[in-house]
Amino acid sequence: MKYGAKHSDNHAMAFDPNRPDYLLVGSDGGLYQSWDHGETWAFAANLPVTQYYKVALDDAEPFYNVYGGTQDNNSQGGPSRTLNAHGITNADWFVTLFGDGHDQATEPGNPNIGYSEWQQGNLMRFDRATGEIVYVKPQPEEGAESERFNWDAPILVSPHNPARVYFASQRVWKSDTRGDDWTAISGDLSLGIDRFQAPIMGQVWGPEAAWDTYAMSQFGTITSLAESPVAEGLLWAGTDDGRLQVTEDGGATWREIDELPGVPKNFFVNDVKADRFDRATAYVVVDDHKNGDFSAYVLKTTDLGATWSKITEGIPERHIAWRIIQDHVDPNLLFLGTEFGVFCSNSSGATWRPLQGGMPTIPVRDLEIQVRENDLVCATFGRGFYILDDYSSLRGLTDDVLAKEAELFAVRDALWYIPKRPLGASEPLGQASQGDALFVAPNPDFGAVFTYHLAQGYKTAAELRKEAMDLAAKGDGEAPSPPSIDVFRAEQEEPKPAVVLTVRDADGKMVARVEGPASKGFHRVSWDLRYPGTDAWQRSVEVEEWDNGSGGGALCAPGQYSVHFGVRVNGLYSDFGIQQSFLVKALGGGSLQGAEPVAVAAFQAELAEVSRVLSATSATLADTLERVGAIRFVLRRTPRVAAEVDSEARGLEDRLKELQRQISGDELLASLNEQGPMSIESRLSLAALGTAFSTYGPTPNHRKALDIVIRELDGAVQELRSINDSELPRLNATLDAAKAPWTPGR
Repeated sequence: MKYGAKHSDNHAMAFDPNRPDYLLVGSDGGLYQSWDHGETWAFAANLPVTQYYKVALDDAEPFYNVYGGTQDNNSQGGPSRTLNAHGITNADWFVTLFGDGHDQATEPGNPNIGYSEWQQGNLMRFDRATGEIVYVKPQPEEGAESERFNWDAPILVSPHNPARVYFASQRVWKSDTRGDDWTAISGDLSLGIDRFQAPIMGQVWGPEAAWDTYAMSQFGTITSLAESPVAEGLLWAGTDDGRLQVTEDGGATWREIDELPGVPKNFFVNDVKADRFDRATAYVVVDDHKNGDFSAYVLKTTDLGATWSKITEGIPERHIAWRIIQDHVDPNLLFLGTEFGVFCSNSSGATWRPLQGGMPTIPVRDLEIQVRENDLVCATFGRGFYILDDYSSLRGLTDDVLAKEAELFAVRDALWYIPKRPLGASEPLGQASQGDALFVAPNPDFGAVFTYHLAQGYKTAAELRKEAMDLAAKGDGEAPSPPSIDVFRAEQEEPKPAVVLTVRDADGKMVARVEGPASKGFHRVSWDLRYPGTDAWQRSVEVEEWDNGSGGGALCAPGQYSVHFGVRVNGLYSDFGIQQSFLVKALGGGSLQGAEPVAVAAFQAELAEVSRVLSATSATLADTLERVGAIRFVLRRTPRVAAEVDSEARGLEDRLKELQRQISGDELLASLNEQGPMSIESRLSLAALGTAFSTYGPTPNHRKALDIVIRELDGAVQELRSINDSELPRLNATLDAAKAPWTPGR
């Protein structure tokens, strides 16, 4: 059959008996459909099912990139976050190398340079500035045997020299020229077992057996490398045949470790990591699943491998461990990637807890930490990448902290910018109008993100009563008495508890209030760096439809802010006395020099205030028109009022309608698609629209429009105030004296 633009390596196929030309095929490339019996294929691009072996991160500004090697779908890179309001699309990603992808690495301080490979050590260096790749695989000397490389050979950029790269076959190679030339700094560090002489399924097989050596990893290879960040030249190497090696002199001498306590012989080293703080400490993750043993083997040494202790308390049985990594601030904080997710330890591995929060049950093959952002990035084998943004709240997370009634954690700097909308949509964002086939991964929440923990949480009286009833039904405690009508009514009217996070500026002035869940556990809510909206109250809008006051209005200015932590239960607010300071930081980077951020925010604030007054004026005008219209209606039922009063009411109504035309435009002309005089609302929209999508600041045209609005609106407000404060009360008094039927406002 024709493949065309379809990926090969098919694994599954389905047919539709009612459509003989339809095919549904699953392959190494994903899911494909054909409606013409394979002549052409449509790719399902909205399934996040990539199998990543490894992950690497760069330090690009303002947002770092994530790199990974995939099963038969190239080595890839993409942004951890974008400026786009829609999120991260497939189009934001790029391929660094063809073929199967495996380990990757990047150069600190130079995000354009990185390393990708396909299996058996075929290493390439890529340059994102040019898109070019250079083949840099180490080669044996003349007359020497070929090197043995693992299916997923380890690449390591030295933490002491960004141009120094380590790579491994059955021995360790070193380059101080980014791979342009190499020096072997070890001999064969494996046990040197001939794979064809090793028993498989209980026997040694001859050459006529059904071998698939191309799809097998070579054996007797190095699978993991690490260099101590605190001791240059202190290197660790782990193999696939049951051996660890360590050197303290840059490879001049190596010491082998062939046995680990409680671990079967010939273990496979999935990972070895040097401690970030102590030269003598290291961690190793090994497994023996190829022999049917699915136990988690995670060990730690504090004496350069002389002795080892197992650190798997809290990891379930039959739970293969793949990767371990240590926090760069808290030496006791460790993360572990396993066959079923991610675990966290605050005790240097003494005990582990699962990290969930939406993470699927999936093999986590690799972990990396983006130090600048405090992000934990996970490479999963089947569900793409997952990022835990700003995990800093996990540092020092003791049982005492978790037992506190409430805790508010430090807040990461919030970036100040206007998100782009390259797909052109206003609402909804995400896929915009591109259809459901467009895959979009969400960006981190825009603005300032607040993380808090509640030990027990807060519940309504009805929830507490129902819980007590459930416990009593199970035999735990006495059932509460049925509530009286008054108690039941109070339960029905009680508002739900909510956490209240109050944002204040550097002068202590309140900027916004953000509400969040009040249930037990960890929570995150965000503030969009905006003041609350200023639209007038509307009679038709239900209270529940209103936002929580957290934003939607004018953009704040960059600078120092603080967030204060409290809770509202049964309508009563209590402050926890906890606060955190944080910085709102301008992203900048525009091609043209605009106004200073403070001036941009000041104009936005002025716009918001004028908008508040205009919204209030429009609402008051509509209300006044309704009142005058009601007066004209009841005048026909009030014979004791002179006919001149009706003329007076009609005159008021005409003046109000003229005010309405000045503010909102002429509806009659608009129905004929004629412009008419420019309304106050139109001029304000010009100033608002001109500055809503950039931080460039107001142009003279925007400033002029707002000044005109201020002058014209002031005249309209004075006219409306005169009607409401003087003329309408006199008219109402006349109707009251004549005992006219009720109208609004009387």
